[in-house]
Amino acid sequence: MIKIGVTACFLYPDPNRPVFGPKTLSYLENEMADYLAHQGAMPVLIPDLGEKKLKEFLAEIDGFVFPGGSDLAPESYREKPIQNGKWLGDPYRDAYELKILDAAIRQGKPVLGICRGCQLINVYFGGTLYQDISSQKEGTLVHRDAGEYDKVNHTIQFQSGGFLEKIYGRATPKMVNSVHHQGVKDLGKGLVVEAISPEDQLIEAVSYKDPKKFVVGVQWHPEFSETLKGKVLPPEPLYEAFLEVVKKEKAG
Repeated sequence: MIKIGVTACFLYPDPNRPVFGPKTLSYLENEMADYLAHQGAMPVLIPDLGEKKLKEFLAEIDGFVFPGGSDLAPESYREKPIQNGKWLGDPYRDAYELKILDAAIRQGKPVLGICRGCQLINVYFGGTLYQDISSQKEGTLVHRDAGEYDKVNHTIQFQSGGFLEKIYGRATPKMVNSVHHQGVKDLGKGLVVEAISPEDQLIEAVSYKDPKKFVVGVQWHPEFSETLKGKVLPPEPLYEAFLEVVKKEKAG
């Protein structure tokens, strides 16, 4: 059984919360857990541990998934908030995940980033983000609607010869869901574009160009694909391709 480590989302102390009000909670969204629980693969939530315990824990993980959730803080990519009190992000989670991502890449273990995870990969390699796409990039599609949530969708265009084009090149329809208001602005060093939203040229997927290290990030949520089943790309090919790399690396 291979172990797929997935980073946690956090709920911070809230005196108005009736259960565990003064405590920080770590959680994993259920559809993500279901997506990652594959035959022969067990998702493991990575706890927020001290350095020594975390190092020992990460050594047992075979592949890493960085899921969606809260915004990244502008300070994590050397910027200041573009509006007072808005889009401040989650610097605590940023630091926690960047530390884990660094360990995964240094150990040469496969990495898959989803939505926020794609943005995290870009920031790790020195890139920047649109703090709010509609405020900072003219002529963009609606990439997030709180009410519609994972029903929002648009077309996708894969870069010729890329990893994702090899997986999805013949797939139809070429549509993905869209649940993000932040996105890749300046591409990180060593990253290549895997896919774009052709209608507004927003980057929708990236990968690391070093063939010895598998690092891929997608801006859409494959785990939410059931909502628009048959209208968006099937989620299985992406995760199955990731697992194949994990198994190969584990076998040595």
